[in-house]
Amino acid sequence: MDLLDAHLIPAVDGVAFGLLLFVVAAGLSLAFGTAGVLNLSHGTLYAIGAYTGAELSDGTWGGLALGLAAGTAAACVAGAGLSAATAPLARRGHLAQALLTFGLALIGGDLLIQLFGADELPVRVPEALDSSVMLLGHRYPAYRLCFIVMAVLLAAFGTWVLTRTRMGAAVRAAADDPQMLAATGHNPRAVHTGVLAAAGALAGAAGVLGAPIIGPGPGTSENVLMLSLVVVVLGGLRSLWATFFAAVAVGEVQTLGVSLVPDLAPYLLFAAMAAVLVLRSRFAEPATAHGPEGPAPDPVARLRGHLAGRLRRRPRGTPGAAEAAEASGPAEAPGTAGASGAERAAATAGTDRAGAAPRGYGHRVPKWIGRLPGGTAWRQAAPLLVLLVVLISLPALLDAYSISLAGSALALGLLAVSVTILTGYAGLPTLGQTAPFAVGAYATANLADAGWTVGPVQIVLSALAAAVFSAVVGPAVIRARGTTVLMITLAIGELTGAVVNQLKSVTGGADGLVGFPATRALWGGEGMLEESELYNYALVVAVVAVSVTLLVLRSPAGKLLTGTRGAEARMRASGHPVGRYLLVAHICAGALAGVGGSLMVTVQQYLSPADVGFEIAAFALLAVVIGGTTSVIGALLGAGLIVATRDWVAGSWPGHGPLLLGVLFVATVYVLPRGLAGLRGGNRRSSGAPVPEDRPPSAPAPNPAGKVSP
Repeated sequence: MDLLDAHLIPAVDGVAFGLLLFVVAAGLSLAFGTAGVLNLSHGTLYAIGAYTGAELSDGTWGGLALGLAAGTAAACVAGAGLSAATAPLARRGHLAQALLTFGLALIGGDLLIQLFGADELPVRVPEALDSSVMLLGHRYPAYRLCFIVMAVLLAAFGTWVLTRTRMGAAVRAAADDPQMLAATGHNPRAVHTGVLAAAGALAGAAGVLGAPIIGPGPGTSENVLMLSLVVVVLGGLRSLWATFFAAVAVGEVQTLGVSLVPDLAPYLLFAAMAAVLVLRSRFAEPATAHGPEGPAPDPVARLRGHLAGRLRRRPRGTPGAAEAAEASGPAEAPGTAGASGAERAAATAGTDRAGAAPRGYGHRVPKWIGRLPGGTAWRQAAPLLVLLVVLISLPALLDAYSISLAGSALALGLLAVSVTILTGYAGLPTLGQTAPFAVGAYATANLADAGWTVGPVQIVLSALAAAVFSAVVGPAVIRARGTTVLMITLAIGELTGAVVNQLKSVTGGADGLVGFPATRALWGGEGMLEESELYNYALVVAVVAVSVTLLVLRSPAGKLLTGTRGAEARMRASGHPVGRYLLVAHICAGALAGVGGSLMVTVQQYLSPADVGFEIAAFALLAVVIGGTTSVIGALLGAGLIVATRDWVAGSWPGHGPLLLGVLFVATVYVLPRGLAGLRGGNRRSSGAPVPEDRPPSAPAPNPAGKVSP
């Protein structure tokens, strides 16, 4: 009884908090499960309601009713607007939706701060609710008990609407069979808009009613979004009651868990989320049935033989040979006649319907380059050389602050390249690559603090630590596909963030690390303190890392990886260990992210949790989309554009960095559907070739075997 008395109030608080999350998560589940929109701006819809309710609250019942009506209506309109914004992305999958809605969240958050200020707003409730009542011998806020009752009634009403009314039947049909819904005379588009408007209304109502519990202020929308994602993952998308009980469980962990096991509470939520997702992915293992060709006796050797044959038959030094090959567009890739399924998949994955391979960055290089000795290599290397010349000349053109930003962009660029490997080549879209990035960063900071200040030693050990981390978490990632990968990697990233905040002896906690010795470029040298020295060091490391990455992607190992992405079932049917390929790719990408983290610490000379948080993960994914999902150089350019927007352009408009980044997110999704590589590659739609954004992450568009966009 003593234990019950001690934890009764936290337990009831957990119920109230969980039911608040239920109201928010019900809208998120409705948007994702029914409308098919992965809405990362759902927390902003909550914030719209919370700010509106707080602004109109005056301590009277009329103020509460007015705030509830206005906040719900405003969020409802925003939800309907979200339907219009995501309509052009219907065929491009959840990755584009996630980036668009995250950009809208950044824009909305900045506008809310401009309208209502950066401080948390006080919320006044009616006097009858602003009191305490006796609950099993303890005094408890009357408002929270009232909220519990309202949330339970809302759950019952929502279940009745979805299961017992014609409106609910239309909503369920829109999710299960939109063609049948259209045949009955209903407009699926109108239902889609109505669902997102209803989801926004739920979030707005939750914001108004939950403002006394989770007040409107900086960070509110991100916190609500993350917790709602956990609830949706744990409860699933099909049952409001499952979401209800998952929300109560999350609320209890957030309140009662902190009271009972404070050391474990920060990890429980996202650990549970990752565990559920991994278990679910076990029941959706990729197909392993043999294709019509049957298994190959030695697929790796045969594939390498065909690739070698292609290289021997490729014309070199012939004027116009490359252009003639692209124009002729054979129906079947060279060297694949009579090949088994895996070989044909690896060699032809990504060719368009006319047979011509998609063109990368080198396609529009002037023709005279192709006439030089080894012209094909020049065509492919020209963008790299141009970019390298520009990067080398930057110290002579920029001031010290801009040079420092350029060094940070190189570090973020390596993180983006690691995301390119996973998203573009392995078909594993990730929001958690900041986890190995953080491992490499904190490894370097602690090595420097321990006296290990030689740069190459820091790079190697940080890459090794990040690779080991990726090897440990890799099996949980590589079995999943599509949106599930996004959620699993998000959980891994958030768990890593929780460790960073809790393990103060290693990471410094929320204060971060600063004051460690400067890195030395080589043995016997002095610590680098000047911005130009740090930039030149970062440039050398980045050039080496990118060169190694391109060599690997152009090697037989890289060709096997692209074949796996383009035709996984055939590769499995031919006897290829697809899981092993993906795990190796995950480990190598983690090592590269660790190098980027090490580089960031060296350039910045400090490290904080914000440098390795969810926002950086979203920026890295945006950089990949800006450049084109299979372009290494594009990822570097995208990272540079993000850093320039966040730190340089925003410097002339202080306080509006999130707004500018949000605009960049939205513009990229709409204006560059195939990234910068798509601009250089010409109009592939003319030949009917699918582009990566035309498919959801669960069925990524293939990349031509061996064709690496530089």
